[in-house]
Amino acid sequence: MPLDVHTLSDSQMRALGMEYVAYIKEVVVDGEEAFAIHAADGTPMALTPDRDMAITAVLEHEMVPALVH
Repeated sequence: MPLDVHTLSDSQMRALGMEYVAYIKEVVVDGEEAFAIHAADGTPMALTPDRDMAITAVLEHEMVPALVH
């Protein structure tokens, strides 16, 4: 059976190495497109004006980017 990450606790996610994953999601802020970066636990980390900048920021912090559609 596939693993449903939505049901994992914070400690289970850390055990899987999820502290190294950052999610990038397209958002709209004040009517402008932006890209939000969140930690695997949902904690907001940053906001960038474009996707490439978000990916670069995640990689510079030695994390793995995961794009959320």
